[in-house]
Amino acid sequence: MTFIYDAVRTPRGRGVPAGSAKAGSLSTLSPQDLVAGLVSAIAKRASRAEPIEPGLLMLSCVGQVGAQGGHIALVSKLASDLPDACAALTVNNYCAGGLSAINLAGAWSSTQKQRLVLAGGVEMLSRVLFVSECSEIYTDRAVRESMGWMPAPMGSELIAALDGFSRSDLDEVSLRSHRRAVAAWQREGFGASVIPVANRAGDVMLDTDECVRANLNAEQLASLPPLFPNDESTHSAKAQMHARYPELSSIEFVHTVGHVPPQADGAALALLGSRSAGVDAGLSPRAEILASAELGGDSILQFGAGFAAMEAVLADTGMQLSDIDRIEFMEAFAATPLRFERQYRPDMERVNVNGGHLAMGHPMGATGAVLVSSLLDELEQSDGEIGMVVTLGATGVGSAIIVRRLKNQGLED
Repeated sequence: MTFIYDAVRTPRGRGVPAGSAKAGSLSTLSPQDLVAGLVSAIAKRASRAEPIEPGLLMLSCVGQVGAQGGHIALVSKLASDLPDACAALTVNNYCAGGLSAINLAGAWSSTQKQRLVLAGGVEMLSRVLFVSECSEIYTDRAVRESMGWMPAPMGSELIAALDGFSRSDLDEVSLRSHRRAVAAWQREGFGASVIPVANRAGDVMLDTDECVRANLNAEQLASLPPLFPNDESTHSAKAQMHARYPELSSIEFVHTVGHVPPQADGAALALLGSRSAGVDAGLSPRAEILASAELGGDSILQFGAGFAAMEAVLADTGMQLSDIDRIEFMEAFAATPLRFERQYRPDMERVNVNGGHLAMGHPMGATGAVLVSSLLDELEQSDGEIGMVVTLGATGVGSAIIVRRLKNQGLED
């Protein structure tokens, strides 16, 4: 059994470069600064006389170039003054990666029972733009088409076409996310595990998610232009969709920028380990991991793997959605949470109750770990017991986890 002893995150800053008119509040910092701050916070929250000495730091990061290159987990380890013996691994599983790192770390801890592990992710889209790696799968149309790859928003457009979602349907999803996020921050719903980010002089740079638009309304969303035109410029993408799903008689693109999670800067970390590792360190767990799953899926539909991972962890635990007290379902464009809502019929008063990253922003490699932190906070505030996180990523990657909150902070069989 693997336990989560703590989970923390930074606020999410706008992923806009320093020097721009709307530069993100974290844009002058480095990704290792964000991680080092979280490592320090976890150590302080543990209230121990001796420092925590994890055996592994595993970080997810999508754009592993520039400021995030050079093996960002190792760079972050050095910036955090972690012990030399602490291994460092950098992984990339696109937008599911932050949760994938936690799932993989849980598996690692089951074989290294005397060692704690730090796992999560970091992404600073103000410093490293998406697809900055310039891989041929991004830049060469022939390579893309031969491998069945399309930009991530196209997967959401395909879901909307298959499920018959309208523009107004998607507007409602985005507006709900913003309204719930505003309400959550007003009632300090994220206070337990959000660590304010300070610069080296000790000045607080950011203490709340800054992408949330408190005054957003339906009229503003309805006025936005479409992301993709319905003309010859998108013929190739539509042809790929039709080839995979010939039952589609027509495809009309409906997403706007209002249905896309804002690019963001942020980091999140969880401290995990076995029963014995926690006892040796004098730690009390917040939750135990009941099941986790990593799955692939259709590269054209793209986001189906997240649903498959969710179904896998439910099957592993023998649970139904009605057994889950709180669900953090990653808002990978507005069509994905809407498909979850309409096809699976969950109690929406248990799903993304504090909003999602359509409102609060998407630091890609960190998002899955951010959702774990948010889930534990909400389970504690609502006095819930069972929680689930579902993440979805481009090109058919998906990850999910089910946890049980330990209400009495005790180690149970």
